[in-house]
Amino acid sequence: KVKKVLIEQMASLVTEHMESYGTKFLKRCFPTKVEKLESNRLQVTWKNTDLGTEETDSFDTVMWAVGRAPDTETLNLETVGVKTNSETGKIVVDASEATSVPHIYAIGDITEGRPELTPTAIAAGKLLAQRLFGQSSELMDYDNVPTTVFTPLEYGCVGLSEEMAVRCYGSDNIEVYHAYYKPLEFTVAERDATQCYMKVVCLREREQRILGLHFIGPNAGEVIQGFALGIKCGATYPQLMKTIGIHPTCAEEITKLHITKRSGLDATVTGC
Repeated sequence: KVKKVLIEQMASLVTEHMESYGTKFLKRCFPTKVEKLESNRLQVTWKNTDLGTEETDSFDTVMWAVGRAPDTETLNLETVGVKTNSETGKIVVDASEATSVPHIYAIGDITEGRPELTPTAIAAGKLLAQRLFGQSSELMDYDNVPTTVFTPLEYGCVGLSEEMAVRCYGSDNIEVYHAYYKPLEFTVAERDATQCYMKVVCLREREQRILGLHFIGPNAGEVIQGFALGIKCGATYPQLMKTIGIHPTCAEEITKLHITKRSGLDATVTGC
């Protein structure tokens, strides 16, 4: 629920890019029926909650992307007393991945409040195994886990969203540096780049520790993976400004961010 609410600006930019290339979005519409026609096309019926109407159309292909739900009902967890969240069905665990029952642990997507990411689950599993066999006492750190959405225009992020940073520290204590930029490969192909965007969310105090980095553009996953290390190590905005960029990459633009949202100035990058 948190992520759905907190990345609205970034999601809107990705949506605008896809719409500009012909993707049609039906927002706040819920499919109610799919029927196969004699032509082998699929007729979909949906409810439009904004208009209060029922609408239909036919398509060659229908794909369902409705998220994931934990398959815990068949495990008889209640028999041994393992607590789950009644709303989500996920298993409740503590910082050591322990459930409500001693010596029963859970990791990964099935646990409440954890990122639904494979590398996160693998890392948590390794640390749990090491603790169980007495090789370590280290707990999994779920802060600043990087991730990327591999949409046609990729969105990568690490750390807090702008909205969550405001919730945690207050708007007066947050500084957001941002920029709209044009990738070199977009220039050559004369592709639209109005949705290519990046922002760094920082504390306003003198050290200006970076709380989050958000990047929309080509190869966002590759870009975020490298910067994630710096943020994990407590990187600050002044340190970022001392980092030399690699020209002419998209990631280079992060090292040149200097316009704040607070200033109200145009954040479009106009040259080198």
